[in-house]
Amino acid sequence: MPHTPLPRRSAEEQIRLEAILRDVFEHKLRFNEVLGLKVESFDPVAPSLSFGMRPELIGHYLHGRLHGGVIAAALDTVGGFAVTVGIADKFCNETAEQIGHRFGRIGTIDLRTDFLHQGIGKKFTATGRVTRLGGRIASVQMSLENESGLLIATGSAAYVVS
Repeated sequence: MPHTPLPRRSAEEQIRLEAILRDVFEHKLRFNEVLGLKVESFDPVAPSLSFGMRPELIGHYLHGRLHGGVIAAALDTVGGFAVTVGIADKFCNETAEQIGHRFGRIGTIDLRTDFLHQGIGKKFTATGRVTRLGGRIASVQMSLENESGLLIATGSAAYVVS
């Protein structure tokens, strides 16, 4: 029997969902607000968040570079964001409220960060790519680049989704 694709949510419902997710990731998750994270893209293949460099985020006062904890937090957050966007895409027939209910069950269970270059820049963009979205566990690869495209760090993580 041929597979019938599920009907996609309406354009209006998608806009509403994105507004809700933007509010959650930029404001309701208060630590994200402290970091200054902003949604850059809801692209299900590579959703991204960005933030500007500020004195409060400096980890080495002599060199003015980004704190490693900020790097790891940004990677973890974009990983969770990528899973959320992936779930919204997978369950494309569900309403914003239904996706919101699913979001409440997402949690980090493993996170690895590889620091590749000093965190120097004016703006940083974190991107997540879901490599597997199962019924219980999601796996994500993440990257953090500065405004010139220099790869600052990469990460991989697993998230519980059920």
